[in-house]
Amino acid sequence: MTPAIDMAKKHKIDFKVHEYQHDASNESYGLEAAQKLALPAEQVFKTLVVSLDNQTLAVAVVPVSSMLSMKLMAKAAGAKKAHMAEAAAVERSSGYVLGGVSPLGQKRRLPTVIDASAQQFESMYVSAGKRGVDISLNPEDLQRLLNATFADICA
Repeated sequence: MTPAIDMAKKHKIDFKVHEYQHDASNESYGLEAAQKLALPAEQVFKTLVVSLDNQTLAVAVVPVSSMLSMKLMAKAAGAKKAHMAEAAAVERSSGYVLGGVSPLGQKRRLPTVIDASAQQFESMYVSAGKRGVDISLNPEDLQRLLNATFADICA
């Protein structure tokens, strides 16, 4: 069990856990998940943590097939600038290791923006908080659990 799975259970949302054999030499964790779970890359989402105006952290949830637009993320989060947060800050804030960061069950709840493309799917896939484990759930359930917003944040 991971904090992400525990959170989904606690809130009684409909979800499924999907496990695959993670290859430690693979550095593209999200694309690896899409390939090993035989899913379209547009339906598998990566969790990125950004720094807003060098003051606060926020979470961006974007398809593994896309690049996060820092400009669009800053605008969606009501900030002037955004850049990728340092790895140590991400792990400290989320409680997860890189490649296994889930938007669910983070140690500190951060403002979260989910790319609007997620709304086209009945279920989307995100990390369950551990490399080699994903969770599928309805995008609206994820949005509600995190009090997140949907916005176009991909380049």
